[in-house]
Amino acid sequence: MSIGEVLAELRPEFPDVTISKIRFLEDQGLIEPDRTPSGYRKFSSGDVARLRYVLAVQRDHYLPLRVIRDHLEAVDRGDDPPSLPGGVPRLARLVAEDGERTDGARVDVRLTRSELVESADIADALLDELESFGLVSARPAGVYDGDALLVARTAGELARFGIEPRHLRTIRTAADREAALVEQVVAPLRHQRAGQSGAKADEVGREVASLCVRLHATLVRAAVERQGS
Repeated sequence: MSIGEVLAELRPEFPDVTISKIRFLEDQGLIEPDRTPSGYRKFSSGDVARLRYVLAVQRDHYLPLRVIRDHLEAVDRGDDPPSLPGGVPRLARLVAEDGERTDGARVDVRLTRSELVESADIADALLDELESFGLVSARPAGVYDGDALLVARTAGELARFGIEPRHLRTIRTAADREAALVEQVVAPLRHQRAGQSGAKADEVGREVASLCVRLHATLVRAAVERQGS
């Protein structure tokens, strides 16, 4: 949705909301809409849900943005936001059961090692193994991002079926090869002189990567079905 469409959707419930208000909340990092190559904002349903939550807790509970940001960061980690008297609009967890963001965006969190272990519900020893096989790694600042959280959580679930990190090296290798394939497509776009070439390359890269993931998942499912027939 465009910012105008978002405004039209929120106005019936929040008559005082303005485009300037929405832009201010974006500047504060409470929402992160995508941008088109020409720079226009594109809001997802997840962005609108976050806006509705922010506006509701401001109006009904007078919470400062600092506290609201903490609530949203809890949701980004896959937790539920703190309960408030009288309730608040339902804010769906952005990390779904299948390890994807429900609004299709990348999960952007910063976790310490102990927070990662707790959020992913895994043992510290399992994280050691994931790191030793190159499946999870900390950023230079020593924190772990949303990708690390999703990998760790998924690896923990697979461990229940006897699949250990050493078994996942083939998946990592396949992912690296698919990433190289995507890079072959977007590299020429990055070298174009047009001012929007970088944004265009990112957009094409996301689309090609999504198609590769879809193809990979379909091939794995089909192979499993053939084995079972």
